[in-house]
Amino acid sequence: MSEKHPLHADLETAPRQTGSLSRRDVIKAGAGAAVVSSVGLSTIAQAANGSEAAISSHNRPLTGHPILGDNPARRSADAFRLRVSAARSYLQNFIGPLRNNGDEGRYADFRASYSKGLPHNALGEVDPTAYRAMLKALASGRSSDFEAIPLAPEGQRKLANPQAAYKFELTGRDSQATFIRPAPSFTSRETAAEMGEVYWKALARDVPFIEYDSDPLIATAITDLNAFSATVGPKVAGQVTTDTIFRGETPGDLTGPYLSQFLWQPIPFGNSTLVQRYETPAPGDDFMTDPASWLAVQRGVAPPPLSKGNPRYISDARALGEFVHLDFTYQAYQSAALILLGIPGSLDPANPYTTSATQGGFISFGGADILDLVAKAGNLALTGAWYHKWLVHRRLRPEAYAGRLHFQLTGAKNYGLPIEIGASEAVDRVFSRYGSYFLPMAFPEGSPTHPAYPAGHATISGACATVLKAFFDEDRAIPNPVQADATGDSLLPWNGAPLTIGGEINKLASNIALGRDWAGVHYRSDGVDGLLVGEQQAIGLLSDYSRTYNEDFDGFTLTQFDGTRIRIVNGEVSPA
Repeated sequence: MSEKHPLHADLETAPRQTGSLSRRDVIKAGAGAAVVSSVGLSTIAQAANGSEAAISSHNRPLTGHPILGDNPARRSADAFRLRVSAARSYLQNFIGPLRNNGDEGRYADFRASYSKGLPHNALGEVDPTAYRAMLKALASGRSSDFEAIPLAPEGQRKLANPQAAYKFELTGRDSQATFIRPAPSFTSRETAAEMGEVYWKALARDVPFIEYDSDPLIATAITDLNAFSATVGPKVAGQVTTDTIFRGETPGDLTGPYLSQFLWQPIPFGNSTLVQRYETPAPGDDFMTDPASWLAVQRGVAPPPLSKGNPRYISDARALGEFVHLDFTYQAYQSAALILLGIPGSLDPANPYTTSATQGGFISFGGADILDLVAKAGNLALTGAWYHKWLVHRRLRPEAYAGRLHFQLTGAKNYGLPIEIGASEAVDRVFSRYGSYFLPMAFPEGSPTHPAYPAGHATISGACATVLKAFFDEDRAIPNPVQADATGDSLLPWNGAPLTIGGEINKLASNIALGRDWAGVHYRSDGVDGLLVGEQQAIGLLSDYSRTYNEDFDGFTLTQFDGTRIRIVNGEVSPA
Protein backbone atom coordinates (compact mmCIF):
# COMPACT_ATOMS: atom_id res chain seq x y z
CA MET A 1 0.00 0.00 0.00
CA SER A 2 1.31 3.45 -0.87
CA GLU A 3 2.10 5.76 1.98
CA LYS A 4 -0.50 8.45 2.65
CA HIS A 5 0.58 11.98 1.81
CA PRO A 6 1.34 13.95 4.99
CA LEU A 7 -1.23 16.59 4.05
CA HIS A 8 -4.02 14.03 3.97
CA ALA A 9 -3.33 12.64 7.39
CA ASP A 10 -2.53 15.87 9.16
CA LEU A 11 -5.56 17.78 7.91
CA GLU A 12 -7.89 14.93 8.77
CA THR A 13 -6.50 14.10 12.22
CA ALA A 14 -5.13 17.36 13.60
CA PRO A 15 -6.83 17.99 16.96
CA ARG A 16 -9.10 21.01 17.33
CA GLN A 17 -8.06 23.43 20.03
CA THR A 18 -10.71 24.68 22.36
CA GLY A 19 -11.76 28.15 21.28
CA SER A 20 -9.50 28.12 18.24
CA LEU A 21 -12.39 28.46 15.77
CA SER A 22 -16.08 29.37 15.68
CA ARG A 23 -18.89 27.17 16.94
CA ARG A 24 -19.22 25.71 13.46
CA ASP A 25 -16.98 23.04 12.10
CA VAL A 26 -15.56 25.30 9.42
CA ILE A 27 -14.66 22.43 7.17
CA LYS A 28 -17.21 19.68 6.86
CA ALA A 29 -15.44 18.11 3.93
CA GLY A 30 -11.85 18.20 5.18
CA ALA A 31 -10.98 15.10 3.22
CA GLY A 32 -11.34 17.24 0.10
CA ALA A 33 -7.84 18.54 0.78
CA ALA A 34 -6.56 15.23 -0.51
CA VAL A 35 -7.11 16.37 -4.07
CA VAL A 36 -4.55 19.16 -3.86
CA SER A 37 -0.79 19.05 -3.56
CA SER A 38 1.69 21.87 -4.00
CA VAL A 39 4.90 23.26 -2.59
CA GLY A 40 4.48 24.44 1.00
CA LEU A 41 1.27 22.59 1.85
CA SER A 42 3.06 19.86 3.77
CA THR A 43 4.54 22.57 5.97
CA ILE A 44 1.03 23.88 6.66
CA ALA A 45 -0.11 20.37 7.46
CA GLN A 46 2.80 19.76 9.84
CA ALA A 47 2.11 23.01 11.62
CA ALA A 48 -1.57 22.14 11.85
CA ASN A 49 -0.50 19.02 13.71
CA GLY A 50 1.70 20.97 16.10
CA SER A 51 5.11 20.45 14.49
CA GLU A 52 7.71 22.45 16.44
CA ALA A 53 9.98 22.54 13.41
CA ALA A 54 7.31 24.10 11.28
CA ILE A 55 6.56 26.64 13.98
CA SER A 56 10.16 27.64 14.45
CA SER A 57 10.68 27.87 10.69
CA HIS A 58 8.23 30.74 10.75
CA ASN A 59 10.12 32.36 13.65
CA ARG A 60 7.02 32.41 15.84
CA PRO A 61 7.13 31.92 19.63
CA LEU A 62 5.87 28.58 20.91
CA THR A 63 3.36 30.35 23.12
CA GLY A 64 1.72 31.59 19.93
CA HIS A 65 -1.23 33.85 19.35
CA PRO A 66 -3.79 33.85 22.19
CA ILE A 67 -6.44 32.47 19.83
CA LEU A 68 -4.28 30.04 17.88
CA GLY A 69 -2.28 28.99 20.92
CA ASP A 70 0.77 26.92 20.16
CA ASN A 71 -0.63 25.85 16.78
CA PRO A 72 -0.23 28.98 14.62
CA ALA A 73 -0.78 27.28 11.25
CA ARG A 74 -4.10 25.80 12.23
CA ARG A 75 -5.82 28.86 10.78
CA SER A 76 -4.02 28.31 7.47
CA ALA A 77 -5.09 24.69 7.39
CA ASP A 78 -8.69 25.53 8.20
CA ALA A 79 -8.78 28.25 5.55
CA PHE A 80 -7.39 25.76 3.04
CA ARG A 81 -9.99 23.14 3.92
CA LEU A 82 -12.81 25.69 3.72
CA ARG A 83 -11.78 26.64 0.18
CA VAL A 84 -11.51 23.01 -0.86
CA SER A 85 -14.91 22.24 0.61
CA ALA A 86 -16.49 25.20 -1.20
CA ALA A 87 -14.83 24.23 -4.48
CA ARG A 88 -15.89 20.58 -4.20
CA SER A 89 -19.54 21.56 -3.83
CA TYR A 90 -19.55 22.83 -7.41
CA LEU A 91 -18.33 19.55 -8.87
CA GLN A 92 -21.83 18.16 -8.52
CA ASN A 93 -23.50 21.21 -10.02
CA PHE A 94 -21.69 21.58 -13.32
CA ILE A 95 -24.38 21.46 -15.99
CA GLY A 96 -22.19 20.80 -19.04
CA PRO A 97 -22.49 22.26 -22.55
CA LEU A 98 -25.56 24.32 -23.38
CA ARG A 99 -27.63 24.33 -26.56
CA ASN A 100 -28.11 27.36 -28.76
CA ASN A 101 -31.04 27.95 -31.12
CA GLY A 102 -29.22 26.61 -34.20
CA ASP A 103 -29.48 29.86 -36.16
CA GLU A 104 -25.75 30.19 -36.78
CA GLY A 105 -25.59 26.91 -38.70
CA ARG A 106 -28.91 27.49 -40.44
CA TYR A 107 -27.91 30.40 -42.68
CA ALA A 108 -24.86 30.57 -44.93
CA ASP A 109 -24.93 34.37 -44.77
CA PHE A 110 -24.95 34.34 -40.92
CA ARG A 111 -27.98 36.64 -41.05
CA ALA A 112 -29.12 35.72 -37.53
CA SER A 113 -25.75 36.01 -35.80
CA TYR A 114 -23.92 38.88 -34.18
CA SER A 115 -21.22 40.39 -36.41
CA LYS A 116 -20.95 44.08 -35.55
CA GLY A 117 -17.54 45.59 -36.24
CA LEU A 118 -16.61 43.06 -38.93
CA PRO A 119 -16.68 43.85 -42.69
CA HIS A 120 -20.23 43.98 -44.12
CA ASN A 121 -21.73 44.28 -47.60
CA ALA A 122 -24.27 46.91 -48.62
CA LEU A 123 -27.11 44.92 -47.00
CA GLY A 124 -25.25 44.75 -43.70
CA GLU A 125 -24.40 41.07 -44.15
CA VAL A 126 -21.10 40.01 -42.65
CA ASP A 127 -18.14 38.87 -44.78
CA PRO A 128 -18.28 35.08 -44.19
CA THR A 129 -14.48 34.78 -44.14
CA ALA A 130 -14.23 37.35 -41.37
CA TYR A 131 -17.01 35.70 -39.41
CA ARG A 132 -15.31 32.29 -39.66
CA ALA A 133 -12.08 33.88 -38.42
CA MET A 134 -14.00 35.07 -35.36
CA LEU A 135 -15.43 31.57 -34.87
CA LYS A 136 -11.92 30.10 -35.12
CA ALA A 137 -10.70 32.41 -32.37
CA LEU A 138 -13.68 31.61 -30.16
CA ALA A 139 -13.08 27.89 -30.66
CA SER A 140 -9.37 28.01 -29.90
CA GLY A 141 -9.30 30.70 -27.21
CA ARG A 142 -5.83 31.72 -28.40
CA SER A 143 -4.94 35.40 -28.18
CA SER A 144 -3.15 35.19 -31.54
CA ASP A 145 -6.36 34.02 -33.24
CA PHE A 146 -8.31 36.91 -31.74
CA GLU A 147 -5.69 39.34 -33.01
CA ALA A 148 -6.16 37.88 -36.50
CA ILE A 149 -9.91 38.66 -36.70
CA PRO A 150 -10.37 41.13 -39.60
CA LEU A 151 -12.39 44.17 -38.52
CA ALA A 152 -14.02 46.56 -40.99
CA PRO A 153 -11.30 48.91 -42.27
CA GLU A 154 -13.42 52.04 -41.77
CA GLY A 155 -14.45 51.12 -38.22
CA GLN A 156 -12.97 52.41 -34.96
CA ARG A 157 -14.75 50.15 -32.47
CA LYS A 158 -13.16 46.92 -31.27
CA LEU A 159 -14.87 43.72 -30.17
CA ALA A 160 -15.79 43.93 -26.50
CA ASN A 161 -13.51 41.55 -24.61
CA PRO A 162 -14.48 38.14 -26.08
CA GLN A 163 -11.64 36.42 -24.20
CA ALA A 164 -13.47 37.19 -20.94
CA ALA A 165 -15.72 34.26 -21.91
CA TYR A 166 -12.92 31.97 -20.70
CA LYS A 167 -12.28 33.74 -17.39
CA PHE A 168 -12.41 31.71 -14.16
CA GLU A 169 -13.74 33.02 -10.85
CA LEU A 170 -12.55 31.88 -7.42
CA THR A 171 -15.88 32.44 -5.66
CA GLY A 172 -19.38 31.45 -6.63
CA ARG A 173 -20.61 29.36 -9.51
CA ASP A 174 -18.35 29.19 -12.54
CA SER A 175 -19.54 31.24 -15.51
CA GLN A 176 -19.80 28.12 -17.64
CA ALA A 177 -21.94 26.38 -15.02
CA THR A 178 -24.94 28.69 -15.38
CA PHE A 179 -28.07 27.74 -17.29
CA ILE A 180 -30.05 29.77 -19.80
CA ARG A 181 -32.50 28.51 -22.43
CA PRO A 182 -31.60 28.87 -26.12
CA ALA A 183 -32.32 32.38 -27.37
CA PRO A 184 -35.57 32.71 -29.32
CA SER A 185 -34.73 32.02 -32.94
CA PHE A 186 -34.42 34.61 -35.68
CA THR A 187 -37.68 33.81 -37.48
CA SER A 188 -39.68 32.82 -34.39
CA ARG A 189 -42.96 34.44 -33.41
CA GLU A 190 -41.45 35.26 -30.01
CA THR A 191 -38.64 37.30 -31.54
CA ALA A 192 -41.15 39.02 -33.82
CA ALA A 193 -43.25 40.01 -30.79
CA GLU A 194 -40.12 41.15 -28.96
CA MET A 195 -39.18 43.32 -31.92
CA GLY A 196 -42.70 44.74 -31.99
CA GLU A 197 -42.23 45.73 -28.35
CA VAL A 198 -38.80 47.27 -29.09
CA TYR A 199 -40.23 49.33 -31.98
CA TRP A 200 -43.01 50.60 -29.70
CA LYS A 201 -40.49 51.42 -27.00
CA ALA A 202 -38.56 53.51 -29.51
CA LEU A 203 -41.74 55.41 -30.39
CA ALA A 204 -42.76 55.88 -26.73
CA ARG A 205 -39.42 56.99 -25.27
CA ASP A 206 -40.68 60.47 -24.52
CA VAL A 207 -44.04 59.53 -22.96
CA PRO A 208 -43.87 60.26 -19.21
CA PHE A 209 -44.31 57.14 -17.07
CA ILE A 210 -46.92 58.95 -14.99
CA GLU A 211 -49.15 59.38 -18.08
CA TYR A 212 -49.23 55.78 -19.33
CA ASP A 213 -52.85 55.28 -18.30
CA SER A 214 -54.04 58.22 -20.42
CA ASP A 215 -51.60 58.60 -23.32
CA PRO A 216 -53.12 57.65 -26.74
CA LEU A 217 -49.79 56.31 -28.09
CA ILE A 218 -49.59 53.84 -25.20
CA ALA A 219 -53.20 52.77 -25.85
CA THR A 220 -52.37 52.12 -29.50
CA ALA A 221 -49.25 50.19 -28.54
CA ILE A 222 -51.31 47.96 -26.24
CA THR A 223 -53.75 47.11 -29.03
CA ASP A 224 -50.96 46.36 -31.49
CA LEU A 225 -48.90 44.25 -29.06
CA ASN A 226 -51.94 42.15 -28.17
CA ALA A 227 -52.32 41.30 -31.88
CA PHE A 228 -49.03 39.40 -31.97
CA SER A 229 -49.43 35.64 -31.81
CA ALA A 230 -46.71 35.28 -29.16
CA THR A 231 -47.38 38.25 -26.90
CA VAL A 232 -44.47 38.97 -24.56
CA GLY A 233 -44.29 40.52 -21.11
CA PRO A 234 -46.65 40.44 -18.14
CA LYS A 235 -50.38 40.27 -18.87
CA VAL A 236 -53.77 40.37 -17.15
CA ALA A 237 -56.18 37.70 -18.37
CA GLY A 238 -53.81 37.05 -21.26
CA GLN A 239 -53.70 40.68 -22.38
CA VAL A 240 -51.17 43.49 -22.18
CA THR A 241 -52.75 46.41 -20.28
CA THR A 242 -51.84 49.92 -19.15
CA ASP A 243 -50.77 48.38 -15.83
CA THR A 244 -48.44 45.82 -17.45
CA ILE A 245 -47.11 47.34 -20.66
CA PHE A 246 -43.31 47.42 -20.87
CA ARG A 247 -42.97 46.24 -17.24
CA GLY A 248 -40.77 43.50 -15.84
CA GLU A 249 -41.86 40.02 -14.82
CA THR A 250 -40.67 39.66 -11.21
CA PRO A 251 -42.62 39.93 -7.93
CA GLY A 252 -43.08 43.65 -7.31
CA ASP A 253 -42.88 44.81 -10.91
CA LEU A 254 -46.59 45.51 -11.24
CA THR A 255 -46.98 47.38 -7.94
CA GLY A 256 -46.63 51.14 -7.82
CA PRO A 257 -44.93 53.49 -10.30
CA TYR A 258 -43.05 52.12 -13.30
CA LEU A 259 -39.68 53.14 -11.88
CA SER A 260 -38.12 51.74 -8.71
CA GLN A 261 -37.77 54.00 -5.69
CA PHE A 262 -34.03 53.35 -5.80
CA LEU A 263 -33.79 55.43 -8.99
CA TRP A 264 -35.56 58.42 -7.38
CA GLN A 265 -34.68 58.52 -3.69
CA PRO A 266 -31.67 60.64 -2.59
CA ILE A 267 -28.46 58.65 -2.08
CA PRO A 268 -26.46 59.09 1.15
CA PHE A 269 -22.89 59.31 -0.14
CA GLY A 270 -20.30 59.81 2.55
CA ASN A 271 -20.35 63.43 3.65
CA SER A 272 -22.91 64.41 1.03
CA THR A 273 -26.23 63.40 -0.47
CA LEU A 274 -26.68 62.73 -4.18
CA VAL A 275 -29.93 63.92 -5.73
CA GLN A 276 -30.88 61.59 -8.58
CA ARG A 277 -31.17 64.11 -11.41
CA TYR A 278 -29.40 63.12 -14.62
CA GLU A 279 -28.58 64.86 -17.90
CA THR A 280 -30.80 63.59 -20.71
CA PRO A 281 -30.89 63.98 -24.52
CA ALA A 282 -33.60 66.07 -26.12
CA PRO A 283 -36.97 64.48 -27.00
CA GLY A 284 -36.93 62.83 -30.41
CA ASP A 285 -33.14 62.61 -30.51
CA ASP A 286 -32.91 59.23 -32.33
CA PHE A 287 -30.27 57.70 -34.58
CA MET A 288 -29.49 55.13 -37.30
CA THR A 289 -32.72 55.61 -39.23
CA ASP A 290 -31.19 55.79 -42.74
CA PRO A 291 -29.23 53.11 -44.63
CA ALA A 292 -25.89 54.96 -44.62
CA SER A 293 -25.72 55.66 -40.88
CA TRP A 294 -27.09 52.20 -40.04
CA LEU A 295 -24.49 50.46 -42.21
CA ALA A 296 -21.64 52.60 -40.87
CA VAL A 297 -22.51 51.59 -37.33
CA GLN A 298 -22.66 47.90 -38.28
CA ARG A 299 -19.13 48.29 -39.63
CA GLY A 300 -17.90 49.73 -36.34
CA VAL A 301 -17.79 53.42 -37.17
CA ALA A 302 -17.97 55.51 -33.97
CA PRO A 303 -20.29 58.52 -34.42
CA PRO A 304 -20.08 61.73 -32.34
CA PRO A 305 -21.41 61.50 -28.77
CA LEU A 306 -24.83 62.64 -27.64
CA SER A 307 -25.65 66.21 -26.78
CA LYS A 308 -27.52 66.45 -23.46
CA GLY A 309 -29.41 69.12 -21.51
CA ASN A 310 -30.19 70.06 -17.95
CA PRO A 311 -30.35 67.33 -15.28
CA ARG A 312 -33.79 66.02 -14.29
CA TYR A 313 -35.35 63.13 -12.45
CA ILE A 314 -35.96 60.01 -14.56
CA SER A 315 -39.53 60.61 -15.71
CA ASP A 316 -39.57 58.84 -19.07
CA ALA A 317 -37.79 56.08 -20.93
CA ARG A 318 -35.39 58.39 -22.74
CA ALA A 319 -33.97 59.41 -19.37
CA LEU A 320 -33.91 55.78 -18.20
CA GLY A 321 -32.15 54.71 -21.39
CA GLU A 322 -29.46 57.34 -20.90
CA PHE A 323 -28.97 56.24 -17.28
CA VAL A 324 -28.16 52.69 -18.44
CA HIS A 325 -26.05 54.11 -21.27
CA LEU A 326 -23.37 55.54 -18.99
CA ASP A 327 -23.81 53.82 -15.61
CA PHE A 328 -20.87 51.84 -14.26
CA THR A 329 -21.49 48.15 -13.78
CA TYR A 330 -23.09 47.92 -10.31
CA GLN A 331 -23.88 51.63 -9.87
CA ALA A 332 -27.64 51.29 -9.35
CA TYR A 333 -27.12 48.57 -6.73
CA GLN A 334 -24.41 50.43 -4.85
CA SER A 335 -26.85 53.35 -4.69
CA ALA A 336 -29.68 51.07 -3.54
CA ALA A 337 -27.45 49.61 -0.82
CA LEU A 338 -26.55 53.09 0.42
CA ILE A 339 -30.20 54.14 0.45
CA LEU A 340 -31.20 51.00 2.35
CA LEU A 341 -28.37 51.35 4.86
CA GLY A 342 -29.80 54.80 5.63
CA ILE A 343 -33.26 53.39 6.47
CA PRO A 344 -33.46 52.38 10.17
CA GLY A 345 -34.55 48.79 10.64
CA SER A 346 -34.04 47.81 6.99
CA LEU A 347 -31.66 44.90 7.64
CA ASP A 348 -32.97 41.35 7.41
CA PRO A 349 -34.25 40.10 10.79
CA ALA A 350 -31.87 37.13 10.55
CA ASN A 351 -28.87 39.47 10.65
CA PRO A 352 -27.16 38.52 13.95
CA TYR A 353 -26.53 42.16 14.83
CA THR A 354 -30.18 43.20 14.78
CA THR A 355 -30.54 41.62 18.25
CA SER A 356 -27.02 41.94 19.65
CA ALA A 357 -26.81 43.92 22.90
CA THR A 358 -23.10 44.70 22.56
CA GLN A 359 -22.09 44.66 18.87
CA GLY A 360 -22.87 46.14 15.50
CA GLY A 361 -22.14 44.69 12.09
CA PHE A 362 -19.51 46.19 9.81
CA ILE A 363 -16.97 43.90 8.14
CA SER A 364 -19.47 41.09 8.50
CA PHE A 365 -23.20 41.71 8.10
CA GLY A 366 -22.71 45.48 7.88
CA GLY A 367 -22.19 48.14 5.29
CA ALA A 368 -18.65 47.11 4.36
CA ASP A 369 -19.76 43.50 3.81
CA ILE A 370 -22.85 44.40 1.82
CA LEU A 371 -21.12 46.88 -0.48
CA ASP A 372 -18.26 44.45 -1.09
CA LEU A 373 -20.55 41.59 -2.08
CA VAL A 374 -22.69 43.83 -4.30
CA ALA A 375 -19.54 44.83 -6.21
CA LYS A 376 -18.27 41.24 -6.37
CA ALA A 377 -21.62 40.03 -7.66
CA GLY A 378 -21.63 42.56 -10.49
CA ASN A 379 -18.44 41.46 -12.17
CA LEU A 380 -19.05 37.79 -11.36
CA ALA A 381 -22.33 38.05 -13.26
CA LEU A 382 -20.63 39.52 -16.31
CA THR A 383 -18.40 36.45 -16.63
CA GLY A 384 -21.56 34.37 -16.99
CA ALA A 385 -23.01 36.78 -19.53
CA TRP A 386 -19.83 36.77 -21.61
CA TYR A 387 -19.66 32.97 -21.71
CA HIS A 388 -23.21 32.76 -23.05
CA LYS A 389 -22.84 35.72 -25.40
CA TRP A 390 -19.64 34.71 -27.14
CA LEU A 391 -19.30 30.95 -26.78
CA VAL A 392 -22.90 29.73 -27.00
CA HIS A 393 -25.54 32.03 -28.52
CA ARG A 394 -24.03 34.92 -30.54
CA ARG A 395 -27.50 36.42 -31.05
CA LEU A 396 -27.76 39.42 -33.35
CA ARG A 397 -28.82 42.76 -31.89
CA PRO A 398 -32.28 44.32 -32.53
CA GLU A 399 -30.70 47.01 -34.73
CA ALA A 400 -29.41 44.27 -37.05
CA TYR A 401 -32.80 42.48 -37.06
CA ALA A 402 -34.41 45.80 -38.02
CA GLY A 403 -31.95 46.11 -40.89
CA ARG A 404 -32.96 42.67 -42.15
CA LEU A 405 -36.60 43.72 -41.86
CA HIS A 406 -35.98 46.98 -43.74
CA PHE A 407 -34.37 45.20 -46.67
CA GLN A 408 -37.07 42.51 -46.67
CA LEU A 409 -39.92 45.05 -46.69
CA THR A 410 -38.24 47.18 -49.38
CA GLY A 411 -37.74 44.12 -51.59
CA ALA A 412 -33.95 43.88 -51.49
CA LYS A 413 -33.87 40.38 -49.94
CA ASN A 414 -36.32 38.04 -48.23
CA TYR A 415 -34.95 36.97 -44.84
CA GLY A 416 -37.97 34.87 -43.90
CA LEU A 417 -39.13 37.17 -41.12
CA PRO A 418 -42.75 36.68 -39.98
CA ILE A 419 -45.48 38.66 -41.69
CA GLU A 420 -46.81 39.94 -38.36
CA ILE A 421 -43.72 42.01 -37.56
CA GLY A 422 -43.89 43.71 -40.94
CA ALA A 423 -47.60 44.34 -40.38
CA SER A 424 -47.09 45.92 -36.95
CA GLU A 425 -48.41 49.46 -36.64
CA ALA A 426 -45.19 50.38 -34.83
CA VAL A 427 -43.18 49.48 -37.93
CA ASP A 428 -45.58 51.48 -40.12
CA ARG A 429 -45.25 54.50 -37.84
CA VAL A 430 -41.45 54.31 -37.95
CA PHE A 431 -41.60 54.29 -41.77
CA SER A 432 -44.00 57.24 -41.81
CA ARG A 433 -41.67 59.24 -39.58
CA TYR A 434 -38.26 58.28 -41.01
CA GLY A 435 -38.89 56.83 -44.48
CA SER A 436 -37.26 53.54 -43.48
CA TYR A 437 -37.90 50.52 -41.28
CA PHE A 438 -34.67 50.78 -39.31
CA LEU A 439 -35.09 50.82 -35.53
CA PRO A 440 -34.69 54.38 -34.16
CA MET A 441 -31.83 54.09 -31.67
CA ALA A 442 -31.34 56.19 -28.52
CA PHE A 443 -27.55 55.79 -28.71
CA PRO A 444 -25.74 57.19 -31.77
CA GLU A 445 -23.35 54.21 -31.72
CA GLY A 446 -26.17 51.69 -31.36
CA SER A 447 -25.42 48.56 -29.39
CA PRO A 448 -22.14 47.63 -27.73
CA THR A 449 -19.76 45.42 -29.70
CA HIS A 450 -20.75 42.11 -28.15
CA PRO A 451 -23.70 39.75 -28.80
CA ALA A 452 -27.17 40.33 -27.40
CA TYR A 453 -28.06 37.26 -25.33
CA PRO A 454 -28.09 37.56 -22.36
CA ALA A 455 -27.89 41.26 -21.53
CA GLY A 456 -24.88 42.21 -19.40
CA HIS A 457 -26.95 44.78 -17.50
CA ALA A 458 -29.50 42.04 -16.80
CA THR A 459 -27.01 39.54 -15.40
CA ILE A 460 -25.51 42.26 -13.18
CA SER A 461 -29.04 43.15 -12.08
CA GLY A 462 -29.89 39.55 -11.27
CA ALA A 463 -26.76 39.09 -9.19
CA CYS A 464 -26.69 42.40 -7.34
CA ALA A 465 -30.43 42.35 -6.59
CA THR A 466 -30.06 38.85 -5.13
CA VAL A 467 -27.31 40.03 -2.78
CA LEU A 468 -29.44 42.99 -1.64
CA LYS A 469 -32.44 40.74 -0.97
CA ALA A 470 -30.22 38.46 1.12
CA PHE A 471 -29.14 41.28 3.44
CA PHE A 472 -32.27 43.41 3.73
CA ASP A 473 -35.83 42.84 4.97
CA GLU A 474 -37.82 42.27 1.78
CA ASP A 475 -41.17 42.74 3.53
CA ARG A 476 -40.43 46.15 5.03
CA ALA A 477 -42.17 49.12 3.39
CA ILE A 478 -40.12 51.87 1.75
CA PRO A 479 -40.68 55.09 3.73
CA ASN A 480 -41.89 58.22 1.94
CA PRO A 481 -42.28 56.76 -1.59
CA VAL A 482 -42.32 59.16 -4.53
CA GLN A 483 -42.75 59.37 -8.29
CA ALA A 484 -41.49 61.89 -10.83
CA ASP A 485 -43.84 64.37 -12.40
CA ALA A 486 -44.25 64.42 -16.19
CA THR A 487 -41.37 66.84 -16.73
CA GLY A 488 -38.87 65.29 -14.32
CA ASP A 489 -38.54 68.62 -12.52
CA SER A 490 -40.10 67.42 -9.25
CA LEU A 491 -40.84 64.35 -7.17
CA LEU A 492 -44.43 63.83 -6.03
CA PRO A 493 -45.61 61.69 -3.10
CA TRP A 494 -46.76 58.18 -4.01
CA ASN A 495 -50.02 57.52 -2.16
CA GLY A 496 -50.93 54.15 -3.61
CA ALA A 497 -50.19 50.62 -2.42
CA PRO A 498 -47.23 50.19 -0.04
CA LEU A 499 -43.93 49.55 -1.81
CA THR A 500 -41.73 46.91 -0.17
CA ILE A 501 -37.97 46.67 -0.17
CA GLY A 502 -38.08 43.31 -1.94
CA GLY A 503 -40.53 44.48 -4.57
CA GLU A 504 -38.56 47.65 -5.31
CA ILE A 505 -35.27 45.71 -5.52
CA ASN A 506 -36.90 43.41 -8.08
CA LYS A 507 -38.33 46.39 -9.93
CA LEU A 508 -34.89 48.02 -9.98
CA ALA A 509 -33.48 44.84 -11.53
CA SER A 510 -36.12 44.96 -14.28
CA ASN A 511 -35.74 48.71 -14.82
CA ILE A 512 -32.00 48.35 -15.38
CA ALA A 513 -32.25 45.15 -17.44
CA LEU A 514 -35.15 46.26 -19.64
CA GLY A 515 -33.96 49.86 -19.69
CA ARG A 516 -31.54 48.73 -22.35
CA ASP A 517 -34.52 47.64 -24.50
CA TRP A 518 -35.77 51.23 -24.39
CA ALA A 519 -32.53 52.29 -26.04
CA GLY A 520 -33.01 49.65 -28.77
CA VAL A 521 -29.98 47.55 -27.91
CA HIS A 522 -31.73 44.46 -26.44
CA TYR A 523 -34.81 42.25 -26.71
CA ARG A 524 -36.99 41.45 -23.69
CA SER A 525 -35.66 37.88 -23.40
CA ASP A 526 -32.08 39.19 -23.19
CA GLY A 527 -33.12 40.94 -19.99
CA VAL A 528 -35.62 38.54 -18.42
CA ASP A 529 -33.47 35.44 -18.98
CA GLY A 530 -30.31 37.35 -18.13
CA LEU A 531 -31.67 38.11 -14.66
CA LEU A 532 -31.73 34.37 -14.00
CA VAL A 533 -28.09 33.89 -15.00
CA GLY A 534 -27.04 36.60 -12.54
CA GLU A 535 -29.26 35.14 -9.84
CA GLN A 536 -27.59 31.73 -10.19
CA GLN A 537 -24.15 33.21 -9.77
CA ALA A 538 -25.16 35.36 -6.80
CA ILE A 539 -26.64 32.34 -5.02
CA GLY A 540 -23.30 30.59 -5.52
CA LEU A 541 -21.47 33.65 -4.17
CA LEU A 542 -23.70 33.82 -1.10
CA SER A 543 -23.30 30.08 -0.59
CA ASP A 544 -19.53 30.45 -0.48
CA TYR A 545 -19.60 33.40 1.89
CA SER A 546 -22.19 31.79 4.15
CA ARG A 547 -19.39 29.39 5.18
CA THR A 548 -17.12 32.16 6.37
CA TYR A 549 -18.96 33.86 9.23
CA ASN A 550 -18.11 33.35 12.91
CA GLU A 551 -21.43 34.75 14.17
CA ASP A 552 -24.44 32.66 15.15
CA PHE A 553 -26.24 32.90 11.83
CA ASP A 554 -29.30 31.03 10.61
CA GLY A 555 -28.59 31.83 6.98
CA PHE A 556 -29.57 34.21 4.22
CA THR A 557 -33.21 34.01 3.18
CA LEU A 558 -34.46 35.60 0.00
CA THR A 559 -37.15 35.43 -2.65
CA GLN A 560 -35.98 34.40 -6.10
CA PHE A 561 -37.29 36.09 -9.23
CA ASP A 562 -39.78 33.25 -9.75
CA GLY A 563 -41.26 33.84 -6.28
CA THR A 564 -39.58 30.86 -4.59
CA ARG A 565 -38.16 31.47 -1.09
CA ILE A 566 -34.76 29.93 -0.34
CA ARG A 567 -32.35 29.76 2.60
CA ILE A 568 -28.56 29.75 2.21
CA VAL A 569 -26.48 28.59 5.18
CA ASN A 570 -23.14 26.79 5.58
CA GLY A 571 -22.83 26.48 1.81
CA GLU A 572 -26.19 24.76 1.41
CA VAL A 573 -29.25 26.07 -0.45
CA SER A 574 -32.70 24.82 0.55
CA PRO A 575 -36.35 25.93 0.45
CA ALA A 576 -37.11 28.49 3.15
